[in-house]
Amino acid sequence: MLIRKLFRTAWQYRAQFLSMVIMVAVGIGVFLGFNIEWKSIESDVLGFFGKTNYADFRLYSETGFSEEDVRKIREIDGVDEATRFLSVVVSVKNDDRKTLTLHVSEDYTVSTMLITAGREYDPEADGFWLSDRYAEANGVRVGDTLTLTYMNLEISGEVLGLAKAGEEMICVAGENQLMPDYKTHGFAYIAPAKYAALLGPMAVYPQVNALSGMKKADLEEAVKTALGRTTMVVAKTEDMVYSEAMGESEEGKTMGSILPVLFLAIAVLTMTTTMHRIAANEKVQIGTLKALGFKDRRILAHYTSYGLVIGLVGSAVGVGLGYFIAWFIMNPNGMMGTYFDMDRWALVMPAFCVPVILLTNAFLVFIGFLSVKKMLRGTAAETLRPYQPKTVKKSLIERMPIMEKRSFGTKWNLRDVMRHKARSAMTLVGVLGCMVLLVGGIGMKDTMDSFMRILGDDISNYETRVTIADSAPNAETLALAEELNGDWQATAGVSYRGDTVMLNIYDASHGKIRFVDRNNKLMNLTDDGVYLCLRLKDTAKVGDIIEFSPYGSEETYRVRVAGYTRSVMTECISMTAAYAEEIGVPYHIGSVFTDTPAGEIGESPLFAGAPQAKAKILDTYEGFMEIMNLMIAVLVVAAVVLGIVVLYNLGVMSYVERYRELATLKVLGFRDRQIGRLLISQNIWLTLVGVLIGLPAGVGVLQWLLVALASEYELKLVLGPLTYLVSVGLTFGVSTAVGLMVARKNRKINMVEALKGAE
Repeated sequence: MLIRKLFRTAWQYRAQFLSMVIMVAVGIGVFLGFNIEWKSIESDVLGFFGKTNYADFRLYSETGFSEEDVRKIREIDGVDEATRFLSVVVSVKNDDRKTLTLHVSEDYTVSTMLITAGREYDPEADGFWLSDRYAEANGVRVGDTLTLTYMNLEISGEVLGLAKAGEEMICVAGENQLMPDYKTHGFAYIAPAKYAALLGPMAVYPQVNALSGMKKADLEEAVKTALGRTTMVVAKTEDMVYSEAMGESEEGKTMGSILPVLFLAIAVLTMTTTMHRIAANEKVQIGTLKALGFKDRRILAHYTSYGLVIGLVGSAVGVGLGYFIAWFIMNPNGMMGTYFDMDRWALVMPAFCVPVILLTNAFLVFIGFLSVKKMLRGTAAETLRPYQPKTVKKSLIERMPIMEKRSFGTKWNLRDVMRHKARSAMTLVGVLGCMVLLVGGIGMKDTMDSFMRILGDDISNYETRVTIADSAPNAETLALAEELNGDWQATAGVSYRGDTVMLNIYDASHGKIRFVDRNNKLMNLTDDGVYLCLRLKDTAKVGDIIEFSPYGSEETYRVRVAGYTRSVMTECISMTAAYAEEIGVPYHIGSVFTDTPAGEIGESPLFAGAPQAKAKILDTYEGFMEIMNLMIAVLVVAAVVLGIVVLYNLGVMSYVERYRELATLKVLGFRDRQIGRLLISQNIWLTLVGVLIGLPAGVGVLQWLLVALASEYELKLVLGPLTYLVSVGLTFGVSTAVGLMVARKNRKINMVEALKGAE
């Protein structure tokens, strides 16, 4: 009998039951989705790195490493494997728009490939192992002939196989390319024998890749002792591929600690408030069961089972939703599939998720238990009396003289808010959650749009970027820059406060490269000091003297901090060419920026790859923006669903709680439209308070997210007027729509039944 009653009660309160199931499902689904996502990234990426012997450390030398150098590095206690390595960007012949990053791993013990088609790796082979995704995007097959160009050198050979590589899991042409574009850029490996045959004695390896569990500082010291010189050592955590991949995992962890907490907290609060109200409305039924001889323990178990059923159904739906969210993000054709190129896309759930779900269900059962336990006190006769809301005295606000002149509706709504504080507080929480999601999501789009405008229009005031080969003399590059009426940039790694940062030296006299300050205003670099990026601004004040040491040199330079600039991607120290000449810092020009179209710039032995149009570079950001827009759409939908479910549930609860009061108003002559306005106006009041709190809360959460999730981009929070209008408009729209749906129920009030129920 009690099982049938469970289903009847669930149908009677179907709106409340459905809302609780939805909130539990969404809470668990979001919790599982984000946590499965970051764990899957961590598991799949690290597994792929292990299969391809992804280097723990990369050592760089402008003059190259000899066979003796790499032998000494291998002999360091704590170094497991080390190999000389080459990585250069080359052009595809007869198509300047396409480039490849060409790799050579001399001993093929570190930074290897995972062959997906064709021949296995052969260190004596005369051909290429090509990126399988580049091959798919460009219609290249095993057996085709490929010709690449680098400076005046042509590199031809057969495509021997297709592969994936840990070093190119995020396959971009350079730091200015944010997202992979396999139609225009990929990677290829050649054997060391082919490299030696191409260049003979000129074959130089400027890099050593090593596998080691040592700390970076210990390895740096050991290498310095072994080689007798300072060498630039970059840990895998500083390499773009590893740091970006682990950054995605950390971002998932961070998001997994925010959104799920928000939804689960609201789900639990909704459950607490709703179950208490259902138990109150079922008071007569509970008394009837007691009068029929049912033991308190059995009645308690029956009503407690409501929480268990809601938890189990919500959890089952939530688990399915969670795996769908994780799969949607983590699959070869999904959001991460456009970013990562790896062999395995398995979904992995963190071990702590199961206990969290079980504890959530246990807590929901406990809420149901507490909600009913209070109603069982006393005899059956006492329990049979209908639940009466507690009487409240006039609040301080109600006793204020100004309230004497307020309308009946204002006084009535204020008294109801004070009487039902839990319901009112839950309404505020629902509105607050809705506002935080809307402001955070839409505000992130404003911020990224501003970032793209600054990058594309303010900083990058050029049409074409020319990358200069490492072997090109500065004098010839300066002549080229003058011919193209362009600016230039030199970049080198330096040691600053024990960390590796980039030293950027600029000649920006033609205005092709520009700089912005912390307020995103254009600024000029002066010749009297260096400029720190905003991520380094806490390390020194303007006017302080700092020190840095270029790798490969024993020289230490003491310079004055002249100010701060906003960096697009890397942690860097910037200075003018004139200041670099003054203090004697050696440099090699790596890029020239000009307004000359890429197609009008002829070939030159100075070039490392074909000139890149700015538009082509910015196009790679479009994929990133598409992913971000999809995330924003998900947040907006989540905000609307959250608002509708919570507000509708509480609106229906409010209607049920005030059924007798509404019936009394109808008896006194109030029309349905007037009563509807009373209900809607209370919703509007609470929504207004929630919006006023939610706006600054949303801005605060967004600022925290920018620091926690995107600190490497030095984003400045930007919120446009439309963000405020859309966020407030949607929230009030949801609140008003829900209020109208609840208000329509007034027509179904049975005045006789409602007023006789208390007898």
